Amino acid sequence: MNYQGFTTIPDDAPGTAVLICNLGTPEAPTPKALKTYLKEFLSDPRVVEAPRWLWWLILNGIILNTRPRKSAAAYREVWTEQGSPLMIYTRNQATALQALVNKEFEEPVVVDFAMRYGNPSMSDRLSALMQQGIRNIIVLPLYPQYSGSTSGSTFDTLGQFLQRSRTVPDLTFIHNYHDHPAYIKTMSAHIQNYWQEHGRAEKLILSYHGTPVSYRDKGDPYYDQCMKTSQLLQQALELSDNEIMTTFQSRFGKAEWLQPYTDKTMMQLGSSGIKSVQVFCPGFSSDCLETIEEIDQENREYFLEAGGQSFNYIPALNDTPAHIQALLEIIQPYLLASQQANR
Repeated sequence: MNYQGFTTIPDDAPGTAVLICNLGTPEAPTPKALKTYLKEFLSDPRVVEAPRWLWWLILNGIILNTRPRKSAAAYREVWTEQGSPLMIYTRNQATALQALVNKEFEEPVVVDFAMRYGNPSMSDRLSALMQQGIRNIIVLPLYPQYSGSTSGSTFDTLGQFLQRSRTVPDLTFIHNYHDHPAYIKTMSAHIQNYWQEHGRAEKLILSYHGTPVSYRDKGDPYYDQCMKTSQLLQQALELSDNEIMTTFQSRFGKAEWLQPYTDKTMMQLGSSGIKSVQVFCPGFSSDCLETIEEIDQENREYFLEAGGQSFNYIPALNDTPAHIQALLEIIQPYLLASQQANR
């Protein structure tokens, strides 16, 4: 979308906006909608780092002719009357964060949300914000750990939009919050609250979305940040090394990905005498296909079929008040600086 800019800024226009961004979701759990979504997602060179001509042939000749139907069936398992869980939770997070910001700040701040792939698109939401006369935009990708394939791709899209914009606002891009005290504290309390209601398992598995090992070898900090998050969470929960594990899920293709793999770990634990596990996904700000279908269904089956007896998935932070408060604490210093600059 080409943005033509504006000539005047209303005196009462909000000076600052917060745009929270998540990955995205198809419009419907149908093969047609999945084909559209997957084409955008898998065409991103940040997601698949391969020669473009070769990947174009694989994507359009094989993947988009086979994967949409399978993915649509998986999405139907998690779809609700209101839509996909990721869309519902992200929208609710923006609404709740707006209410909290309204209470904490006298000067008006707009909170909005966008998806990197699909709708509402980043271009559409950025255009809407700038048409309101916003002079400062704080962008918070809802990926606690930075990866070029997630936060980096979000920044690419932001830059592409601004290249087409007549007016460029002051911009703050929050790179990551993998070790932010509010994030660690909120996860720790969330898990402890779950334990109080359901009891503790023999092992707590922290499962993160995987990335190819080659990304790490090229300098992507994602793996190190995941391990730092796990370390801090283990300390907050006061767990021994025997009580907690870090694994990686959602691998795709034949390349080597970050290990240990979550699915193989579930099989190994179930067959080695471990009777109970609980799984939490610190890298997911909202429950989605990868947590509900892949973890709570597929990996549950792997563990139980291998001999395990009790599998529990601890939900993501989602739109809980504690999570919204943590998000506020993450953006608060940037909001204060932005409002000071507007005066």
